[in-house]
Amino acid sequence: MKNKIILLVCTSLFFFSCKKEMKKEDVKADSIAIAVGETTATDMHNSQNSLDWQGTYKGITPCANCEGIETEVVLNKDMTFIIKTKYLGKGDPKTFEEKGTFVWDKTGGIISLKELKDKPNQYKVGENTLTQLDMEGKVIIGDSARMYILKK
Repeated sequence: MKNKIILLVCTSLFFFSCKKEMKKEDVKADSIAIAVGETTATDMHNSQNSLDWQGTYKGITPCANCEGIETEVVLNKDMTFIIKTKYLGKGDPKTFEEKGTFVWDKTGGIISLKELKDKPNQYKVGENTLTQLDMEGKVIIGDSARMYILKK
């Protein structure tokens, strides 16, 4: 019986002593690699680096005092955009056009159209879609949520 206990203790000690510990230098090197954007063992996929996001997206978004806003957003590879909007059901169907640059958020899933002020300027980028976010940058929910999706 004693032999079995001694054998069990020795075996346990053997397995626990084989545990590999990372040296502080290894941890520091991994942290530096992550900080400068180098990939390590895992590769993080997101909209920015995995999707063909360049192109033209169109749709009609809801409007408080008109029939809808015909919206067209063009995203260019050089991080510039053109957005055209037309208010439907208003007397003069004038098209408004704005140009500027956009930036990706740190997750690589949301863009912000930098030059747009006092109107929604953030979009979640999906597979052949741009989803307009609310003024706080949150996904719009409810019955009309699907109406904020622009399609390529």
